[in-house]
Amino acid sequence: MYAITGITGKVGGELARALLAAGQPVRAVVRDADKGPEWAARGCQVTVAEMEDAEALARAFTGTTAAFILPPSEFDPAPGYSEAREVIDSITRALQTARPGRVLSLSTIGADAVHHNLLTQRTLLEAALRRLDLPVTLLRPAWFMENAAWDVAAARDSGVLHSFLQPADKAFPMVATRDIGRLAARLIQEEWTGLRVVELEGPRRVSPNDLAQAFATVLGRPVEVRTIPRESWETLFRDQGMRNPGPRVRMLDGFNEGWIEFAANSAGSVKGPTELAEVIAALVTAQAP
Repeated sequence: MYAITGITGKVGGELARALLAAGQPVRAVVRDADKGPEWAARGCQVTVAEMEDAEALARAFTGTTAAFILPPSEFDPAPGYSEAREVIDSITRALQTARPGRVLSLSTIGADAVHHNLLTQRTLLEAALRRLDLPVTLLRPAWFMENAAWDVAAARDSGVLHSFLQPADKAFPMVATRDIGRLAARLIQEEWTGLRVVELEGPRRVSPNDLAQAFATVLGRPVEVRTIPRESWETLFRDQGMRNPGPRVRMLDGFNEGWIEFAANSAGSVKGPTELAEVIAALVTAQAP
């Protein structure tokens, strides 16, 4: 039995579908009971557990071959990352109680960054999981290609791609969420001991100019990149309702300045097969007027 948290999201859902297609039993761990029937209809056991509820999580993980950990992302964290720390404490207590055969956790590129930033929430999670006496795999994917969903409307309606990633010709590690879920399905079925770290990106790195060109091809119209000045970010984020934009600003700095990167750059990462053009085409279709 494989317990899958985050199953209603893109990565967790892809992982679960791949396991079911391989004939493996899946326990869907959902936070919202209303999301359960969909997965029950696919043949999953369903259990309800909030990520802050260690007792419920322990019940969800008990008797499993492996557990997949995908904590919710907090994009506007309180100073000190108190929300993430509460979830991490709950997860680790649940794993210590339930003791599944092995643990696969979705982490991120930059979890080993030297400076605090939005991804530090995953740094804290990794540190806690490393202390467990269980086999643990930390899967560190690159920037999600699907983040470009936020750019569809402007590219389609105005022919503009506003980019925090800069300069426009710099190539960044990116990956499709489908490839993350499928690699996760392979990893979680393997047997290992101790700790291992797996880094994942797409078949080639992607610049903002590449993103604009992919949109232009799909939309059949020119799309230009306009980089958003660094000095405007904090005000912009606060105007959008963020209370503590500093970690997000520093995350973007990390990508742009190069200190958020894989341990051996691209040399040591697994390469997913999905091309950017395929992801952009799907995003445009999904948001068709």
